[in-house]
Amino acid sequence: MHIRLFEKIFIFSNNSASVVRGTTRLALVAWLLFGVALTFISSCSKPDWHFGAGGKYNEANTELLRGRQANLDKAIESLQIVVQDNPTYRDSLTLLGKAYYRKGRYFEAYSIIQRAISVNKEDEIAWLIYGLSQIRVGENAKGLETIKGGLTLMVKVMKEDYRGYPNWDPRRTVRNTLNRSVFQALKGLEERENLIQINEQLLTRIDEEEWFQRHEKTVDRVTTPED
Repeated sequence: MHIRLFEKIFIFSNNSASVVRGTTRLALVAWLLFGVALTFISSCSKPDWHFGAGGKYNEANTELLRGRQANLDKAIESLQIVVQDNPTYRDSLTLLGKAYYRKGRYFEAYSIIQRAISVNKEDEIAWLIYGLSQIRVGENAKGLETIKGGLTLMVKVMKEDYRGYPNWDPRRTVRNTLNRSVFQALKGLEERENLIQINEQLLTRIDEEEWFQRHEKTVDRVTTPED
């Protein structure tokens, strides 16, 4: 009798163990599927710059928009990583050239910005930085012509939806500086330093306006009831 009872307990234990193992496997599979689903949903809800080299790109781009407070070494380091990973990623070469220029590393800016132009010949910011870099390294005549070309392109593309912002430059700060840059370029190299200064100021005004546009979007996102 005791032997038969033991046999029944043994059989029940084996069956129970099988059920437990099966349940455990199902639970593990369910958790794995749940984790994959969460990852997918998370990736769909984040902007495309959040991942890979794009994360470094956004960090550097935001840093450069901070003006004089920008950590240029940090921006350069981040952009070097982006460019090494994918030199055609957005305008990363242009941003790296801008960072080099603002750091006073004019020969490096001169070199890298040529690569930016070869990737996108319609990049008006790249042409402007290239012209300034040319003048800084002593190619004054070439630099002047490059700046004129960059300004011509900028006048053409400086619309209300410039750089993807639907209400660009409502105070006309950038456009007024652009007009002064064009006027100074027409005067030639007789006022070389003024030519450099006003075009550097133009790049600064563009950065300031983009910072303002981003800030305004952030405020709207916080205060809009639907969000």
